[in-house]
Amino acid sequence: MNDKFDLSKLAPAAASTVSYVRDVDEAAFESVASQSMQYPVVLELTLNNQPGTKAVDDALIELTNQAEGRWLLGRVDVATSPRIAQALGVQAVPTVLAIIGGQVAPLFQGTRDKADIKAMLDAVTRTAIANGVTGRAQPVPGGRLTGSADGAADGPQADATPAIDPRFAAADAALEKGDLDAAIAEFDKLLAANPRDIEAAAGKAQVGLLMRVGKLDPAAVLVKAGANLDDLDAQFDAADIEMAQGQPEAAFSRLLDAVRRTSGDERERVRVRLLELFSLLPPGDPALTKARRDLTTALF
Repeated sequence: MNDKFDLSKLAPAAASTVSYVRDVDEAAFESVASQSMQYPVVLELTLNNQPGTKAVDDALIELTNQAEGRWLLGRVDVATSPRIAQALGVQAVPTVLAIIGGQVAPLFQGTRDKADIKAMLDAVTRTAIANGVTGRAQPVPGGRLTGSADGAADGPQADATPAIDPRFAAADAALEKGDLDAAIAEFDKLLAANPRDIEAAAGKAQVGLLMRVGKLDPAAVLVKAGANLDDLDAQFDAADIEMAQGQPEAAFSRLLDAVRRTSGDERERVRVRLLELFSLLPPGDPALTKARRDLTTALF
């Protein structure tokens, strides 16, 4: 499985002089979006050189360049490329989306602090890995190093935050080798030390999904699940396939229906699997927000 993984080096990143940021206009949009089959593409729809978007602009650009190709950041100026904003249903700036394997997922709209943006970008990376999208973006000649119009570097920032958490170095190294069992073991060590480590739980869930879907025939799984609604294992397999295919709404709906049909220990099994799948999406994803609300209603 080694050829499925092409992960970045694990040393903390210093302020980068290489850019993975490109400005995207209407002529280039389709080409850039198609690259999401190889690696994640993060789209920021913004207005260039506007004070109200500068903090988000700078954080996205800095974190993207520190990640050294884990994703490509495409910046769309809605003033000069309004049809992209219209096609994506964008009504305010900044709006940030992720494209993974051709599937568009909203991340956030409006301002966010750098820590929140970093958490969302980390989640994009984990979701991409779970879906087998593990390539690396190439540097963009002349790409932006800061949010300024000319892209000139402002020099290292004292509070630069590495995009890769060193706690996960051992797990990432195992993933780089394609050793999923070892990666699970490393996440288990982190969870044993801190059962409330949300990021470690998410990492374990993503690797678990990879291990499960690698043994499944998608078409056969979905047929079996459709014919056997009371077979929880069949529903779990089908939900895994739907998650891996970028259809979280379908996966969540399937398991929420199972919650409503079950009780006792069976219902608890479904609830636990749902919570595991919830961790695969970025925190601001609308599908996640709705599913959490629907689960609460179904349980109580």
